[in-house]
Amino acid sequence: MAFGIVALFFIMFVFIANSIKIVNEYERGVILTLGRYTRTAKPGIRFLFPFIERMTKCDIRTLTMDVPPQDVITRDNVPAKVNAVVYFRILKAEDAVLKVEDYYQATSQISQTTLRNVLGKSDLDDLLSNREKISQELQQIIDEQTDPWGIKVSVVEVKDVEIPINMQRAMARQAEAERERRAKIIHAEGEYQASEKLAEAAKVISKDPTALQLRYLQTLSEIAVEKNSTTIFPIPIDIISTFFKK
Repeated sequence: MAFGIVALFFIMFVFIANSIKIVNEYERGVILTLGRYTRTAKPGIRFLFPFIERMTKCDIRTLTMDVPPQDVITRDNVPAKVNAVVYFRILKAEDAVLKVEDYYQATSQISQTTLRNVLGKSDLDDLLSNREKISQELQQIIDEQTDPWGIKVSVVEVKDVEIPINMQRAMARQAEAERERRAKIIHAEGEYQASEKLAEAAKVISKDPTALQLRYLQTLSEIAVEKNSTTIFPIPIDIISTFFKK
């Protein structure tokens, strides 16, 4: 008799322990009754019928997924290895459980395939300089693919782009040549502007011979400041022409 009572209490304890489920605030519980979806449990204590109802919990927080490096060939036939990071969260727990076997793995595969397809349509220059635009395009395409699973992809960011060493050297030579070209253009523009100013100054000085003589003497005084050289200069005829007339 005592053994039967102990067995009865044990069965009741197992029944109650299996019927009480706790759903955390950041979770949702998808409940199946005899294999059919019945409801989605919100946070709190939930009571289930053991062996009849089964609950699968889903984390609705934003999840971070690293996309493994993908070998791609850009539109201009440059091989590259690119990786990315995807931020997504579950909006509908029932769809994430019922419509796809493993939503995390499925999202990862979709992200890898989309990354290769999108980057294969882009040039290397766009990949290096327009990452924000490419990331937005990736986010839109992946989000459309995962929407039937109740998953919202919020952000996709291209993390790193690796290109061959010889291509890096070629790009460095190209950048160096571009800098030299800009330096030569700036130097030529400076010479052109200086020549314009000198021409304007010559026009002003040519109107008055005295101004020319003053400029000549000023130049001599600037040379004599150092006091480390002997300067021989001719006397302009204009200075002594007055004495000759007298």
